Amino acid sequence: MSIQNPGQNPDTTKTTTGQDVREGYRVIIDPAQNRIRAIFNGEVIADSSRAMIMHETRFPWVFYFPPEDVNFDLLKRADHLTYCPFKGNASYWTIDAGGREAVNAAWSYEEAFDEVSPVNGYLAFDWQTIDKWISDEEVLEKQPRDSEQDKDNPFVNWLVHEACKAKNIPELLTATAKMMNASGLPTWRLRLFVRTLNPQLYGLFFRWDRDIDGVEEYQATHVGVQSTQYRDSPFAPIINGEGGVRRRLEGENPELDFPILKDILEEGATDYVALPLKFSDGLINVLTLVSDQPGGFSTNHLGYLYEILPVLGRLVEAYAQRLSALSLLRTYLGRDAGERVMNGLVKRGDGEDLHAVIWFSDLRGSTKMADMMPRAQYLSALDQYFDCVAVAVLENGGEVLKFIGDAVLAIFLIEDPKEQHPEACANALSAVQQAYTQIGAVNKERTERGEPVLKFGTGLHRGNITYGNIGTEMRLDFTVIGPAVNEAARIENLCKGLGVSVLTSSEFADGVASALKSLGTHELRGVQSKQEIFTPTILEP
Repeated sequence: MSIQNPGQNPDTTKTTTGQDVREGYRVIIDPAQNRIRAIFNGEVIADSSRAMIMHETRFPWVFYFPPEDVNFDLLKRADHLTYCPFKGNASYWTIDAGGREAVNAAWSYEEAFDEVSPVNGYLAFDWQTIDKWISDEEVLEKQPRDSEQDKDNPFVNWLVHEACKAKNIPELLTATAKMMNASGLPTWRLRLFVRTLNPQLYGLFFRWDRDIDGVEEYQATHVGVQSTQYRDSPFAPIINGEGGVRRRLEGENPELDFPILKDILEEGATDYVALPLKFSDGLINVLTLVSDQPGGFSTNHLGYLYEILPVLGRLVEAYAQRLSALSLLRTYLGRDAGERVMNGLVKRGDGEDLHAVIWFSDLRGSTKMADMMPRAQYLSALDQYFDCVAVAVLENGGEVLKFIGDAVLAIFLIEDPKEQHPEACANALSAVQQAYTQIGAVNKERTERGEPVLKFGTGLHRGNITYGNIGTEMRLDFTVIGPAVNEAARIENLCKGLGVSVLTSSEFADGVASALKSLGTHELRGVQSKQEIFTPTILEP
């Protein structure tokens, strides 16, 4: 195929094979008849009279260069990899020329399938990334996609080729808003409400405004959705399955049946649309659009949006599921442990050897309380105790790993074991003071109600731990193990006999600048040598 007029629409031209590239989904590869050069940041990246042109349905045509005609001194192989079911695996390179980089801007099918064997091992470059394309001595115009293929709905082209580049919901919402405005859908504000699987949050609210850079994110709590503000919003009926909302705000006596409509009308809105965005499990979320342009949204453009909404919903769902998965992992494993699992530590034996402060707390008299109290009352007492201890640990940089009956196992990681006074030790002491201050306030209220006070002991130790997955292949636990963990529990057990609330090991005491009082040496069950035990003076009256 000749490219004397490289900008010519290839759909109107037969290739040398005599096939029409618009007939079904096809890949057509023909030799370029010209010398083709690719210029990036003033450097020649590729220069060849043997380039090939690939025409693929619904994609721009692409030049492929033999490797001998590519300047590999300006390329760095990347880790990125993509797969096409009829082309094969594509390896990628980053262009690095004159101090300027274009990440993953070059690719090659190094073991191409038969359908594209003429470009096996050849390199292609992202058309828009290259600064200048030259055919013989003619500079080619930047190649647009063939709009004829998607003229029925320009949003489809964006959805197929651009939307997937977003890394998260805020990026996707921003890209969606910009695409709609560029395509003639005059969007002033875009809102997205996404339901989440989270014990504290009902959902997340994302807000894009044309005049604000970026997306603002808000949390909607389970309590918040019981508010009058939520019940009187368009979100409530949509989430309850009552369909969408459309309100034209121009003209006399517009329908203002939701308070939000009055607010945005005063700010200059002309049109409001709220759409249900369904996930694959039927969960309903909400996407809203506001226009401030005369005439608002046309039926034509809203039709474009409605057509892509199911697939757009699947993209949002993918990001939302990751958020929910991370939220659940953080809730049930802890923030740090949850992120480690989410990042790939999922097999038995996966983990690290680390240094940390180990915290072990145990509620006193819990067996007697469980026998004497009604179940609901006992659980309420446990929750009060956990709120005092676990919240103090978390707010001071610790990681709560386990609730073992009425005991709490937590850690404060130490990055540098050789540091004289690690921040983790000071944080643990701060958490101790906060926890016992809080339990004092709780006990005052319990005493006023005639309920038994809550008492607990805490042991603090410092040492090496193994932090990772243990258990069976069918049921794993991400936790800490090692002698130091057992010693922390033994130290806590001494609290009863010594009549104090908090005890620490000498290893922990060596790591803090605060004054600790020695209580002498003591035997720890299962530990061969005696240990010097300390108690923090911060808890003394």
